[in-house]
Amino acid sequence: MRMEEVVSFFGWKAVKDRTKSLSENQEPESGREYTMFHGTHLKNAVTIINKGFEPSKDGMLGQGVYVSRNIAKAKCYPPKTDKNDKVVFKLKVRVGKVKKIDCDNHPLQKSWHRSGYDCAWVPPKSNISAIKSGREEDCVWDPKRISVVDVACCVDDSKRRELRRMIQSKLKTGGCSLCHLDASVGHDIQPCWECQEDICPFQENHACKRKLSERNMV
Repeated sequence: MRMEEVVSFFGWKAVKDRTKSLSENQEPESGREYTMFHGTHLKNAVTIINKGFEPSKDGMLGQGVYVSRNIAKAKCYPPKTDKNDKVVFKLKVRVGKVKKIDCDNHPLQKSWHRSGYDCAWVPPKSNISAIKSGREEDCVWDPKRISVVDVACCVDDSKRRELRRMIQSKLKTGGCSLCHLDASVGHDIQPCWECQEDICPFQENHACKRKLSERNMV
């Protein structure tokens, strides 16, 4: 019988993935988080920050929250609205399982979620007649996959500063106290198996205090 080797481990340091942005023609990878944008009317801004997005009942890709990694596209929304009444939010989007929709009358154009997908992605210059500009577009089924992280565009500087303060306050109160990330989906907080300090798997590092103390005594 061979004895298994015991590996002692008392901490970690995370290496952050900086690839949060995609060019328009890059296909998103399932399970990743990306920077995207959403344009809306100023009158809706406070509600979105405080309560999250309300999914559209229907649209080119059916029900969901429509976003884009192309900020120029987001600036066009809502259509037929004065630019002084618009705001563009910068978002973090956890795309989940992604379905590419790249032509009119795609068999899953409005039913992708029923087939197990969390997000639909329309690549730029697709053969979809509803997108006259040919710009990239995404539709996210569950609004909880979207976090507002900043104001990307707002003509009224005072409104922009006010909304940014609200967003920062929301991020601070809603984030995990250890990793400071959005904790809306729940984080598995557990005690370190050596020093018993609370740790979160998403925090950048954890140096076990008990282990460090032992080393300093040697």
